[in-house]
Amino acid sequence: MSTNASLHELHNTKGGRIFDKLNIIFLLLFALTTVLPFLYVVAGSFATEAEIARRAFFIWPETFTLNAYRHIFTSQAFIRSIIITIGVTVVGTLTQLFFTFTMAYPLSKRHLKGNKLLMNIVIFAMLFSGGMIPTYLIVEQLGLINSYWALILPGAINPFNLIIIKNFFQHFSSELEESAKIDGATELQIFWRIVLPLSKPIIATFALFYAVAIWNDFMGPLLYMHDTSKWTLQLLLRQVTISSDPNALGQMDPDFVPPEEGLKLAIIVIATFPIMCIYPFLQKHFAKGIMIGSVKG
Repeated sequence: MSTNASLHELHNTKGGRIFDKLNIIFLLLFALTTVLPFLYVVAGSFATEAEIARRAFFIWPETFTLNAYRHIFTSQAFIRSIIITIGVTVVGTLTQLFFTFTMAYPLSKRHLKGNKLLMNIVIFAMLFSGGMIPTYLIVEQLGLINSYWALILPGAINPFNLIIIKNFFQHFSSELEESAKIDGATELQIFWRIVLPLSKPIIATFALFYAVAIWNDFMGPLLYMHDTSKWTLQLLLRQVTISSDPNALGQMDPDFVPPEEGLKLAIIVIATFPIMCIYPFLQKHFAKGIMIGSVKG
């Protein structure tokens, strides 16, 4: 009590108020350094090629142009890649949530036979992964090369996420489950009708984690997608940015020359925009769910 009172008095002193103002200014400047590069990317995507070459940095273009976006959204390759990426992200997130939660729930039951052995296997898999080459050989033997399932199934269960979700289920009210069993509910009914509805924060949190990981996945498509017609948005982004070829998206109008640098910046904006749109809707659950499974002091 005395410690809290002394901290409150220190906060109300002149020196404490000055410190708060300096702290706010410092944090605002630090946040600004993280926002400025993105603002430049957005501004550059609307600028002309000459302006991008002439100005090293700007957050407001002198001349607005939609040439880069015009070229992107009239490209069949881009439309196909973004549809593929959205589909893989949605199906992959649901699949990974399903497998992770359905495995974490039974492992949270201490009376389950072989519980410790299974958890030791999970921890071993987390610390000692098979690696890129063994994983590729398994995917190839399963006939998943050029299959979208190759981008989903190898990461269907993340061991670290599994452990956090298991710890969350372990702190669930045992009395609530026992009362449901008395009413005749099975384990599956308890999990589906009681546990999952009360787990919305952690579901939203790990849905965001999985969705961002799948959306940004570059190595998986690079290894398993040999057919260019099945490329995801990240592979197409690599082709445009690294090859420096504006025609990588396809040239529809022979008289139209898309801006090279502006095209790169525009496709980066488009690749980032969907995740930025999803995050605000999950933020209220994310703030609560991020601490789930942590050790209480």
